Amino acid sequence: MNANLGTVDRVIRIVLGLALIVAPLLNIPVVWTNSILSYGSIAVGLVLVATGFFRFCPVYRILGVSTCKL
Repeated sequence: MNANLGTVDRVIRIVLGLALIVAPLLNIPVVWTNSILSYGSIAVGLVLVATGFFRFCPVYRILGVSTCKL
């Protein structure tokens, strides 16, 4: 697993992921009352946070994309 996420990409993923995790828990906006959307949002948020922390995105690897400057 070589790093393929740059700093800006990591920060965006972590912030967006945390927002997707917290929004359904706070029910902001009310659209999160649907349990499928709520659990889906939390799952996507967890994936975004994990890829941000590990600096590796499997989809980027498949597509041959790298935002890392190393």
